[in-house]
Amino acid sequence: MKFGILGTGIVGRTLAAKLAECNHEVMIGTRDVATLLARTTPDAWGPLPFSAWKQQHPEIQLGTFAQTAAHGEILLNATAGNVSLEVFQTIRGDDLDGKILIDTANPLDFSHGFPPLLSIVNTDSLGEQIQRAFPTMKVVKALNTIVVELMVNPKRLADGEHHLLVCGNDTQAKAEVMSLLTNEFGWEYVLDLGDIAASRSMEMLLPINFRLWNVLHTRLLNFKIIQ
Repeated sequence: MKFGILGTGIVGRTLAAKLAECNHEVMIGTRDVATLLARTTPDAWGPLPFSAWKQQHPEIQLGTFAQTAAHGEILLNATAGNVSLEVFQTIRGDDLDGKILIDTANPLDFSHGFPPLLSIVNTDSLGEQIQRAFPTMKVVKALNTIVVELMVNPKRLADGEHHLLVCGNDTQAKAEVMSLLTNEFGWEYVLDLGDIAASRSMEMLLPINFRLWNVLHTRLLNFKIIQ
């Protein structure tokens, strides 16, 4: 299957590498390819500049956001939440129409330092805003509540005995995403919270996560739902 990963930070790189490892055809997208490849120093998203990482993953194609969206049968949003809508507005509608979008982003506001605030909260969410702006896409919120190390390797924590949350309006799209998460990424426990409005609560898990990281001195944590 062809996947388009929007965003070249640590989340985009990790997801792209995992999908390529699973023998999918992957393109990762950025705003300006030449500028990205010209950087020679590490950035905030990884120990290597992107050009060095790309040399280690020659099987992964690189393109603009528009090229990446055109390539992917399934798209993943790994952009910073404060620019996600702007990124999608640079893409032709035909290249988004009818496609599944796995939205991993969070609307984090670092203007007051760390821990960040949420720029969208309570009565709306980034997931909902993307779905409203692009109603023909099938937005499935997933992977936004955990650190990147767990996204593609849940067994790094408690041998995988913890839950991944998803939500979205399209039942078939959610089923396809849940199958991907289970069969390719190794998640055993995936819990469907309902329609895309549930992304409000999923995004609002981030403030408690930041506090838990500080108290427990680790980012490798998640929730297990017991009933």
